[in-house]
Amino acid sequence: MIGVTADFLIRHADLVVTCVGPAPRRGAAQGEIGAIPDGAVAGRDGRIVFVGPTTDADREVDVLPRARVLDAPGRIVVPGFVDAHTHVVYAGDRRSEFRRRLAGATYSQIAAEGGGILATVRATRAADESRLVAETTPRLDEMLRCGTTTCEAKSGYGLETETELRMLRAIRTLDERHPIDLVPTFLGAHEIPPEFRSRREAFVAYVIDEMIPQVAGEGLAEWCDVFCDAGVYTAGEAREILTAGARAGLQPRIHADEFASSGGSLVAAAVGARSADHLLFLEREGIEALAAAGTVATLLPIAAFYLKLGRFAPARALIEACVPVALATDVNPGGGFSPSMPFAMALACCAMNMTVEEALVAATLNAAYSLDRHDRAGSLEAGKQLDAVIVRGDLVDLVRVGAPSVETVIKRGQVVAYNPGPGYA
Repeated sequence: MIGVTADFLIRHADLVVTCVGPAPRRGAAQGEIGAIPDGAVAGRDGRIVFVGPTTDADREVDVLPRARVLDAPGRIVVPGFVDAHTHVVYAGDRRSEFRRRLAGATYSQIAAEGGGILATVRATRAADESRLVAETTPRLDEMLRCGTTTCEAKSGYGLETETELRMLRAIRTLDERHPIDLVPTFLGAHEIPPEFRSRREAFVAYVIDEMIPQVAGEGLAEWCDVFCDAGVYTAGEAREILTAGARAGLQPRIHADEFASSGGSLVAAAVGARSADHLLFLEREGIEALAAAGTVATLLPIAAFYLKLGRFAPARALIEACVPVALATDVNPGGGFSPSMPFAMALACCAMNMTVEEALVAATLNAAYSLDRHDRAGSLEAGKQLDAVIVRGDLVDLVRVGAPSVETVIKRGQVVAYNPGPGYA
């Protein structure tokens, strides 16, 4: 009996990995991926209408004459990746700083000499919206080819109202033009700009009294973020800014405990942040607070790797405490040099002791939940967007760094990237 009609069908996949909710997954459930052998996924008008065994699809799905049908033996299908923390919009180039770190300079030393975030601020302030869009588009293209179909994108390289608004308008333009869905975050409190270094209280007031009302008034962001860490914003300042953002309708999330135990995780719990990110120096009190608040721990192992920080976030302790864990790339000009969620998964497994299954849930359903997109992304189930990745081989092939495992990327039922494998011309 025919149940649904479809204009897009994937069939005979060795496994369809659904990562179906409820969201977020935590504790032992973090590793539950919902695999369907010899699976099929069907869509209509960009939405999933069927997920199940191919034999059931043959009976229940009416494939329209114009439909695209992909046979996927020797492959698995997973949800499109959700990259929950990026600084993908910026101008300028800081790759020379990486060479300096390889020669022994630290992140803090480079920042104290005028590099780091402030170097990108100078370049971004000088760029108009069209340049920001043009320079960001190839970075999004790279992310798409790696399987990312939804990503968060922050401002934060303006540190003054005009450029912060320009960055957020560029994010809006990119969301309209690019296949990847972009989720906008206001990060006016990314650093203290040089002109306010002796007047940091005045800059906090500027963020609260001028930036936040204008961002909210134009509807340019969904989230408000603060870099709460040693040498940047204190826990008290972060709480003040995030509370002001929430009053204006911007939901809170926070950079926390990346370079030191800053109290950022406690702020996240206190203000009801959906996500606390980085967390390399997270202590037991912070883990317990995140667990009690239901805050997602979004971990960024690629940043720790390229910044040569010598440690990674305590993923196992977080999972054991039933804190939901998400992953992200932290694409940025200073240390987020990889656009690849599979690379983030590989580091999660090998440097943070997560299983492949836990890492996949972290890169899909939990990441979607951290952005409040779990109603439409992060899993393969009827009613959601047909955002999917076809992988050569099995689940472990996703974490084979440098191997062409991601074959096909699908966004809203359309093939938007295809990576031919070995043997193709």
